[in-house]
Amino acid sequence: MEKKEQVHLERSIDLSSALALVIGTVIGSGIFFKQASVLSYSHSTTLALLAWFLGGVLTLTSGLTIAEIGSQMPQTGGLYIYMHNLYGKIWGFLSGWMQITVYGPAVIAALGAYLAILLQAFFGFAQSLTPYIGVLSVVLISLFNFLANRFGSALQIITTLCKLLPIALIIIFGLLFGDQNALGQVLATQAATPAGNFGVAILATLFAYDGWILIANMGGEIKNPQKILPLAIILGLSAVLVIYVLVSYGIFKTMPAEMIQRYGENATPHFAVMAFGPLGGKLLNIGIIISIIGCMNGKVMTIPRIMYAMARNNELPFSKQLAYINKTMHTPMVSISVIALIASGMILTVDPDRLTEICIFTIYCFYVMTFFGIFKLRKVSTTKKRPFSVPLYPFTPIVAILGAAFVLVSELFSDLSGVLISLAIVLCGVPLYYWKEKHK
Repeated sequence: MEKKEQVHLERSIDLSSALALVIGTVIGSGIFFKQASVLSYSHSTTLALLAWFLGGVLTLTSGLTIAEIGSQMPQTGGLYIYMHNLYGKIWGFLSGWMQITVYGPAVIAALGAYLAILLQAFFGFAQSLTPYIGVLSVVLISLFNFLANRFGSALQIITTLCKLLPIALIIIFGLLFGDQNALGQVLATQAATPAGNFGVAILATLFAYDGWILIANMGGEIKNPQKILPLAIILGLSAVLVIYVLVSYGIFKTMPAEMIQRYGENATPHFAVMAFGPLGGKLLNIGIIISIIGCMNGKVMTIPRIMYAMARNNELPFSKQLAYINKTMHTPMVSISVIALIASGMILTVDPDRLTEICIFTIYCFYVMTFFGIFKLRKVSTTKKRPFSVPLYPFTPIVAILGAAFVLVSELFSDLSGVLISLAIVLCGVPLYYWKEKHK
């Protein structure tokens, strides 16, 4: 399979492109709109900053664990390939099935829908047009990704640099001109959310850090993936951690905690108006729009690669068509089109945000299984030299497992109906798997 991929897929993604994919697919809108909710759950600016930091540390331990596994399986497909190789074909199929039928398209659809809302507010389109603008954005970005992956990589680098500009302005203004105490501000008890607790605050930050693992889907298109994939994950997640903590610090240093909670999701836009006037608010909105475009581009680049990898293994209906690679552009055009079609349908018919929430439980189940896989790999390949070894083994993967288990327990208690639905979606893939195996 790897030899075929090298013939048909271009290994043209270098470190800068891989870094842009990690940073660009993680930093969407969460850092701009999650400040008030994390603060409300934490009850103080000090604990809110600690929540952003600990969420980053938990994500980094996950990234380090996947970096060791991914460096030994540098193929297109990411999590699907890891589950396939570690636990067998059916587990790989089920992890891929969940990602290509619901979770992946729903993530793209949610970004498209939110981008449409921002564009409608910015340009003043009729509100009734927002679903169609969302579909149009998904279609246009998907068509762009029909081009060779170097074009998608270039867009990812450009949008990542553009989104870092408003982030840098927030940090610099907060550090130099903020006159509040970034540490030690406490919300009044009656103003704090009744359900507020520090664990929920960390959970909120974990969702803002999500998306980093998608770079692994491009394993077959990364130059020297044994070296670049681990480096991109580690450097990218470390950069995101620093950015998230500094943005939060800058906002807390400029705005009183009570004001942040009062403005809610509009706290960061209000910060921009306070700091730079009405023009600052407009520029921040442009920065957020570019940020979401970059995030969408990263998802559209990476998620169809899972479908392509499954089709290459002949595990899906119409596998021959879904595994089609354009001879000129070397991109999986059919898989990109199918994912775009599903995402567009979701924008027009369902709440894609709710679908992503429903799928969180099973996605993290697959994460936990993959993290455990590092112990299995070490046991069966004691004499084999690893391209990358996770530091502080076994402490690092244990922390990653505990962090993912925390998400699973939280989902069980907060959204049991969503958990059951997500498990049902996964189980729907079982008869399809055995039907396809029977007809191979």
